[in-house]
Amino acid sequence: MPQSRSSKVGAILLFVASLAGLGVALYAYFAPLTGVTGSIGALVVILACIALAVMALMLAAAKGRGALIALRILILVGLVGTCFAGLLLHQWWIGVAMAVGLLGLILDMVRHTSNANRFVYS
Repeated sequence: MPQSRSSKVGAILLFVASLAGLGVALYAYFAPLTGVTGSIGALVVILACIALAVMALMLAAAKGRGALIALRILILVGLVGTCFAGLLLHQWWIGVAMAVGLLGLILDMVRHTSNANRFVYS
């Protein structure tokens, strides 16, 4: 059964949050007087946000239960690590974006579980 459009809302929210974090990290890396201009920490957050965006797209396309579980665990570790790195860089908006991404991950898990239960119990 194909996944319905409403069940991909969490993955879309996660993708948008990772792009927002990427935007903030790019600003912090390139803008002068941010305190982290050109630092390796900001570059790591940029790469982590790109990885989260790619994993969010993979989450929207994943079909197998094992693939979903593995992606969700990797995304959770990525969100927590990127949030921590953003807070160490004093870029609070990266932390906010990762919190929104966590909300998207939770929404993806809840919607996917409710869709699976609907087909099992009917």
